[in-house]
Amino acid sequence: MFKFSRRNILKSSVAAIAAATLATPLLAADPIVLGVPTAQSGPVGVADQQDWLNGVTMAVEEINAAGGVNGRMIETKVVDIDILTPEGTVAAFQNLAESGVHAIASSFVLIPQPAMDAAAASGVPYLHGNTQMASLDLFKSDPQKYRNIFQIDVAETWYGSGFIKFLSNLKESGQWTPKNNKVHIVQEQIAYTQVISKATQDAIAASGGEWELGAVTDIQFPVQDWSPVMRALKETDAGIIMIDHWVAAELAAFAQTFAVDPVEGALVYLQYGPSQPEFLDLAGEAANGFIWGSVIGTYADEPGKAFRETYQERFPGTMGMVYTGSGYDTAKLLAKVWENTDPSDFDAVGDAIRGINYRGVAGTYTFDNDSQSGTSYPNQTDDPEAGQAHLIFQVQDGAHRIISPPPYNEVDFEPAFWM
Repeated sequence: MFKFSRRNILKSSVAAIAAATLATPLLAADPIVLGVPTAQSGPVGVADQQDWLNGVTMAVEEINAAGGVNGRMIETKVVDIDILTPEGTVAAFQNLAESGVHAIASSFVLIPQPAMDAAAASGVPYLHGNTQMASLDLFKSDPQKYRNIFQIDVAETWYGSGFIKFLSNLKESGQWTPKNNKVHIVQEQIAYTQVISKATQDAIAASGGEWELGAVTDIQFPVQDWSPVMRALKETDAGIIMIDHWVAAELAAFAQTFAVDPVEGALVYLQYGPSQPEFLDLAGEAANGFIWGSVIGTYADEPGKAFRETYQERFPGTMGMVYTGSGYDTAKLLAKVWENTDPSDFDAVGDAIRGINYRGVAGTYTFDNDSQSGTSYPNQTDDPEAGQAHLIFQVQDGAHRIISPPPYNEVDFEPAFWM
């Protein structure tokens, strides 16, 4: 006959728990879900968005291999997005919000308000690399509504003013003597490139005569023939040429056209587009000598080199220099925040992001400012570790090499063969 005693009750309880454990496996903690809207088809942006997804994927794999976030694995939910239309943008963001993601990490959208409004409606933290003043102005218009939305980099205006700053620094360094001080801008017609063109022209006007606006030539996507542009460039014969266009395939076609019959002596800057892998693949040897820049990109310091090596093992082929590192950093940054914050408490996560100071492979991320966006070095700070470096690359021997700013430059500027 069973006798009730503390010892017998304890034995029974332990036996019951053991039996239940054997009969029912322990449930793993619910995953943390990261939404990644990614353009998988379309005329523009696909390569950048794939670079971002690759970077996020690599970060998530590393985090999960190390045990996840407090034992919780991170899952990515990827949805296709049409970045060219408001409807396509809203559909992707609503899909993610309604599926219960804990955050959205987006490389960029071309029309920021639909994405920001859709994210704001649910309060889900949304980190993006739009690189648009329009995104920052929208945030400032209602900081409470958009409180959990963060631009990981800076506005596109710094492409323009930062480029002129780079020219002055390069000339002062003695590595380059311009044949004249004229700048010829070839500008595409979307708002993004128009803002960059205006910022460049404003910086030229503010240079006190050091630089002069030689001419402005308009182009329209898609560019089928660069011959008319080449005629305009030859006529102006400027010492500096800025191709204010971001589509890699078309910039590769320009590089091939220019290399055949160049404007002798000109320094040629291609705005951002060469960062996309297909530029080197399509341009081939004609790419050598061209300069390009990005306000955020993967460094070549010790952490950056380690990341590049691991990335290329994981994703063989030509590596993009921008959204690979920033996507990786964004996922790692969120994981760091989630370590000490309930991922389901969106406002607490937003507060933690505002308070973070995170050094990744593409610089230092801080958001405690009036636009909840990044800080540009050397454009907004003199401290190399206080922001993200506005990296200037030159294609040398078929590879992208950082030539500015110090201390992150890998090599010196080399005059192109037409110089």
